Amino acid sequence: MDSLNHTTVTHFVFLGLTGNWRRLELALFAIFSIIYLLILAGNFLIMVTVVCDRSLHTPMYFFLGNLSFIDICHSSVTAPKMLYDFLFARKTISFEGCITQLFFLHLSACAEIFLLTIMAYDRYVAICHPLQYMSIMNLKVCIWLVGALWVGAMVHSLVQTVLTIRLPYCGPNVIDSFFCDVPPVIKLACTDTYLTGLLIVSNSGMISLVCFLALLASYVIILVSLRGRTAEGRRKALSTCAAHLLVVVLFLGPCLVLYTRPASSFSMEKVVAVFYTVVTPVLNPVIYTLRNEEVKHAMKKLRDRKVFSWRK
Repeated sequence: MDSLNHTTVTHFVFLGLTGNWRRLELALFAIFSIIYLLILAGNFLIMVTVVCDRSLHTPMYFFLGNLSFIDICHSSVTAPKMLYDFLFARKTISFEGCITQLFFLHLSACAEIFLLTIMAYDRYVAICHPLQYMSIMNLKVCIWLVGALWVGAMVHSLVQTVLTIRLPYCGPNVIDSFFCDVPPVIKLACTDTYLTGLLIVSNSGMISLVCFLALLASYVIILVSLRGRTAEGRRKALSTCAAHLLVVVLFLGPCLVLYTRPASSFSMEKVVAVFYTVVTPVLNPVIYTLRNEEVKHAMKKLRDRKVFSWRK
């Protein structure tokens, strides 16, 4: 509490993505505006499809709908502020706004990591224990798992936020990024942050690493179990798993790069941050719709139903 009393910084200034190259910023505003609209439209479409089509009322698609919801939340933490800042030379955020952004960023990112791990477990049960699948992964269990992942994500985010705000900030206030995250913010604290940084990296890095190893173990077991299956059974199982594994690599890869190393200057850090906060959420709907015949068929039925209702 004494540390908070010495905090004199009232706002932070972002350097942004481009170093205030105005023409490039306007071009990026147009590009990222389209991407953000695609994130909202694509993920919302998946959510509506899963809810409206009874054939998709299964654990796998229940988790897919939740993934789309988290992707919307995750991208909305950073994208609107980034788009707003593209239009102005001076990019600022209040101290309270920065802490709020930091909190919800870690909340949504951690929730997505936990959900991807649960989805891997769901595939493991479906492929390795198909006869017990519906009894193990019933609706009540799925709801409890989703509730647990949000509680776990909340605890993680609170730890990150408390470790950040307990430090004194008395200047400078320039963040070399386009959003507030723990590593660049604690660099600005006017005290030694080695121990705090170590705790933060241990917390975020450990979650990413443990979940990644759990995912890896799940897919190793799945691949081993597929050896005795028919060619058609292997093809169907591998198709579903490949889509999920691609999403895992696209999201967890950048997280491991950002959070399993001590805070330091890293020339590609902004590119990695853009990738996991904006690019991955727009790729997820594409991966799950283009590679999934059930989702595409359900979307076609939803479209036809709307056309029929309109004509009538």
